[in-house]
Amino acid sequence: MNPIVKDPLQRKIELSNWIILAVILIPSLIFAPVKFSLGILLGGFISILNFHWMEKGLRGLFQKTGVHVKGPVLIKYYIRLAITAVVLYFLIAYKTVNVIGLLIGLSVVVINIVITMIMALTKKNFIEEVI
Repeated sequence: MNPIVKDPLQRKIELSNWIILAVILIPSLIFAPVKFSLGILLGGFISILNFHWMEKGLRGLFQKTGVHVKGPVLIKYYIRLAITAVVLYFLIAYKTVNVIGLLIGLSVVVINIVITMIMALTKKNFIEEVI
């Protein structure tokens, strides 16, 4: 079986996730309460872990050529969603983290994808204008 090679853009997104988390987390460690910073840290970890888990599941989906592939992928998706929901419930219910910090941390992957797409579109438009 041929392993699917990761796209350079995907590797860039995965690395940028950690960089954006660090850029958000370091100032919060200096200027914000501990629960807020912990919310950013745990939210970022959850977000990045879900992104990685989703990539791994989709990679497995495209490597399999069977007829009944949709079912196991959906089951894994719902398991991931349930685990994430339980973890978030306990973090919020026991007031371990600040909810706003948690939301900021959970947004790390979304922020990264938006920034990456803006940069890609800007480069594309700039190249088209030159040509």
